[in-house]
Amino acid sequence: MSMPQNEVEREEEYRNPTEVKKSQIVMPCHANHCQELSVGQLLKWMDSTACLSAERHAGCPCVTASVDDIHFEHTVGVGQVVNIQAKVNRAFTTSMEVGIVVSCEDLFSGRHWKVCQAFATFVTQRPTGEKVLLRPFVPRTQAEQVEHSLAAERRRMRTVHTDIMKDLLTNRAFHRVEVQETEMAVPAERTRVESVELVLPTHANHQVNTFGGQIMAWMENVATIAASRLCNAHPTLQTIDMFYFRAPSHVGDRLVLKAIVNNAFKNSMEVGVCAEAYQGEEPLRHINSAFMTFEVCDSYGKPCTLPRIRPEPLDGWRRYQEAIARRKIRLDRKYIISCKQTEVPLSVPWDLSNQVYLSYNNVSALKMLAARNDWVLNSEKNKVSLYTLEKKQVLSFMIEFETDISAERAFMLLSDLNRRVEWDPNYEDPYVIALRSVTLPTHPPTEGCNRGEVLCAGFSIQEVSKNVSKISYFNQASPEVLPYISTDIAGLSSSFYSIFCTCNTFLQENRDKPDPAGDQQPSSPVKTPL
Repeated sequence: MSMPQNEVEREEEYRNPTEVKKSQIVMPCHANHCQELSVGQLLKWMDSTACLSAERHAGCPCVTASVDDIHFEHTVGVGQVVNIQAKVNRAFTTSMEVGIVVSCEDLFSGRHWKVCQAFATFVTQRPTGEKVLLRPFVPRTQAEQVEHSLAAERRRMRTVHTDIMKDLLTNRAFHRVEVQETEMAVPAERTRVESVELVLPTHANHQVNTFGGQIMAWMENVATIAASRLCNAHPTLQTIDMFYFRAPSHVGDRLVLKAIVNNAFKNSMEVGVCAEAYQGEEPLRHINSAFMTFEVCDSYGKPCTLPRIRPEPLDGWRRYQEAIARRKIRLDRKYIISCKQTEVPLSVPWDLSNQVYLSYNNVSALKMLAARNDWVLNSEKNKVSLYTLEKKQVLSFMIEFETDISAERAFMLLSDLNRRVEWDPNYEDPYVIALRSVTLPTHPPTEGCNRGEVLCAGFSIQEVSKNVSKISYFNQASPEVLPYISTDIAGLSSSFYSIFCTCNTFLQENRDKPDPAGDQQPSSPVKTPL
């Protein structure tokens, strides 16, 4: 007797239909001089796995458009197994984001650990060069819904990266930086590397274009040589800034790979690397560029102090300054976005250049908090519910209610924090618009006072019907904030109920009123004002 189809589907564990897994044991031919997996080889494996995932969703050939920053947390030794998992997070019109997670497995001890994570953008490509419109990717699980929402924010960060760089480089602080002329400074010209590769059929992908992973591997090779020339040692690659493919390359192309150390900091150096292609007498075509950060470690694994760099005139000085700006961006991303939330300080310095990363962190933290399924209902009054969640000495609370207003209109009203004073008497300063704690030099800590700090806070607005929305407010804060809400949690007060009744009244009174500046359509389903 056969089982009903729906019973069979329930028994089968759900798996993302775009998911692709690759496992590869590291052989000596894959290793470098330290008997560790070559980063270039790893990049090839990552790119091919992600491409298969993209094509599984698109149903047609895809090419790599870019790969976001990659931070290498651990190395992989010969004999260990590399496990790569790739899956589509979101499909846009003609491009899609593929998430890649790389882990290492020791077959003898059974241990597993994370090596790196990356997000790659792929575009569809017909043989004629015409792009293909993609069908949307529909997330099924809470984890997929979180990544689906965050993909739009990551895409926004990619688009504003150039503007952030320009803003930093126009900052006077960067122009005040002077190169310290010492006898020990190494001329940047000494680190310059130029290498030519002939693209053979073995270097091509299934579309007869040069395999993107192969180009990235060649770039990593020349960058490592440039870094070695500065320190006269074997450097370790720590971070790769975004790879951005500007044009395709084909079999028969000569690929010219150039690298040079742009700047050396105390324990790290930035190497700029680019790939250009040509055939015959044609001019060079810019194919790709990236910036790689290297360290040199001693026998105990501690970073060594590096020699200073003396930039070349003109272009060298520009690259020197740009490296300082990129280092600031890398630090912002590392301490605001990339680290585990338990390692991120609640309050971080705010400036115009890192506001997009703070915004992304707000959205990420809020989405993760909203996806938790272990909220405990603490109290309820006239359909306004207060939930709490305690984890690692951090208390979070969620307030939820339904209101007769469209989700779009509720978003427009609640995202304008200048108007929050109209319904929340505890919100005294309408000019503080960040929904997490930040540090401002104009407001230093006050002696004898402990500040309450917020890791993430914000609203989640869900459409119940065309004119009804479910509004949830989340707040995750340090213990200093507890006295403000402890009476509500203990059931001795219902101030939360009063505030959100006032909030509901505010929404109802303004649901049909036009805004003075005119309503703007939100550019993505998830927004966190900052």
